[in-house]
Amino acid sequence: MKFVAFERAKQGTGASRRLRITGRTPGIVYGGSGQPQLIELDHNALWHALKKEVFHSTVLDMEIDGKDNKVLLRDVQMHPFRQLVLHIDFQRVDATTLLHMKVPLHYSGDENSPAVKTEGCIANHVVTEIEIKCLPGDLPEFIAVDLSGLKKGVSLHLNDIKLPKGVTAVTHGKNNPVLVSVVMVAGAEPVAADAAASAPAAGAPAAKAAAPATKAAPAAKAAPAAKTPAAKAPAAKK
Repeated sequence: MKFVAFERAKQGTGASRRLRITGRTPGIVYGGSGQPQLIELDHNALWHALKKEVFHSTVLDMEIDGKDNKVLLRDVQMHPFRQLVLHIDFQRVDATTLLHMKVPLHYSGDENSPAVKTEGCIANHVVTEIEIKCLPGDLPEFIAVDLSGLKKGVSLHLNDIKLPKGVTAVTHGKNNPVLVSVVMVAGAEPVAADAAASAPAAGAPAAKAAAPATKAAPAAKAAPAAKTPAAKAPAAKK
């Protein structure tokens, strides 16, 4: 990705504030064999570039005074609540020097996996980016991960994916971290039991038809109870 920057003559808090008022963003380029260089960029163009994933994870072509420079985005300072980029840092890239970068993981195919499609699970993306080291020419924009083989009770680890040529993962001492975990959806198993329980519903009308006969029995028992006081009345007159 290519963008244009301009050399900045003045530095300091006041100069940077006046620069932002004119629609420019102050920045700096450092590293490599050259000295740190103060730059400025068009804010609107920079704002839209920052929304693109490629701007964060690949080697960029920065043009300054007609000269091309290979750089990496290293830091962005944003305003706390306004849509405003306060400052931006870039690092020069040497073709023979190893880079340490965070690269996004692009997951796909989980909806076709046995775990999701037939076993009532979901794929929980535990990690969305990994840190890698490689030469600038081998730096990938992203790493594609196929999840179509996920199964219930089996998680996907870092060693289970294939990294691009020349790329090595940096785990900082973590042994084979989990990238994707397979989680059972709550209430997924009782669905089959509910379907089976609905089968005897056809016999429900027969049970309702027998209900009136059950209610008639208490009425029959109540009739003899009403005759008992009338039989005791003649004995009271004697």
